Amino acid sequence: MPADWLTFLPLPELKTLLIAAIVVLVLSVLARVVLHGMQRLARPFLFPRELLQRTRAPLHLLIPLLGLQTVCSTAPDDLMWIGGIRHITSLVIIGVFTWLGLRAVDAIQQIILLHNPVNMIDNLRARQIQTQTRVLVRILSFLVLLFGVSAMLITFPTARQFGTSLLASAGLAGLAVGFAAKPVLGNLIAGLQIALTQPIRLDDVVIVENEWGRIEEITGSYVVVRIWDDRRLIVPLQWFIENPFQNWTRTSSSLTGAVVFWVDYSTPLEPLRREMDRLLQEVPQLWDGRVSVLQVTDCTERSIQVRVLASSGDSSRGWDLRCYLRENLITFINREYPHSLPQLRAVLQAADKGDEYSAQRPLKGEISEPERQPPV
Repeated sequence: MPADWLTFLPLPELKTLLIAAIVVLVLSVLARVVLHGMQRLARPFLFPRELLQRTRAPLHLLIPLLGLQTVCSTAPDDLMWIGGIRHITSLVIIGVFTWLGLRAVDAIQQIILLHNPVNMIDNLRARQIQTQTRVLVRILSFLVLLFGVSAMLITFPTARQFGTSLLASAGLAGLAVGFAAKPVLGNLIAGLQIALTQPIRLDDVVIVENEWGRIEEITGSYVVVRIWDDRRLIVPLQWFIENPFQNWTRTSSSLTGAVVFWVDYSTPLEPLRREMDRLLQEVPQLWDGRVSVLQVTDCTERSIQVRVLASSGDSSRGWDLRCYLRENLITFINREYPHSLPQLRAVLQAADKGDEYSAQRPLKGEISEPERQPPV
């Protein structure tokens, strides 16, 4: 190294750079102290506490990066590797800003969920808000991530030129990309429709593909339905927009269940009604007291159809109530009116005495005189 190597260094620029670095370092330390003080002051308040707690890590990283970017901006352009350092610093800052945006969105989601818990009896409004929040947060997170990646790509001249040429050429390539992205865009639009119109919500009871279950999770592309036997049915978001399905808790969780059985024409209905009322009074945890009806809804040449209607607070208790009524009413009929079960009636007539063959031997399908029983 030559003895006069100091003459090659831009001393005035280095002095300015050193002063800027010291100022930025002091400001960074002050900013961290202020941020720590804000966190202590925000502890009694839910929104600022959750927001600062979840964005603390990216903020602590963003402050020195902004200081480094400021120092690099004041450095001379002919300084060794200064261009690469500036570019890398810009990329890292964009990444940290994206991280900060994602954490801020997550903080807002957690605040809304804490204000609207679903672990209560009347949770319809809370489930509506939670469904909207989860779907919109996933869409917003996707947009923040997309914006961050796009901002990073723009910093590369080659990527910027590629994007410009791609937009200019469009044509078949644009159609192919649009066709390939159709499921993603379809689910994204379906997610917005579900969040706004809410045909389904978290914890809704639904019948999907002839399966009974509850909405367990709504993501940005699919819905998880927890079936009654603990299986999971994965359904694309767009399916709920394009296909009909049953929602048993759309406006209320109360349901009216039906129990149908066949009995003989001789069955007395009033004792059955009294027994039904007695059974319902014994299970107030299953029956909500709204509906209790016993009616004859159909008849054939052999029996009549009796339908029992009983209401319950939700579908699970409604299932248990129907099973309870079915078992006990059948037991009651067997015990008190066994002759009232469905029977086959027939009238048997003696064979013609003038027929020599029939007098000696009964015809096929008839009963001989000693074996004949009285009509049922």
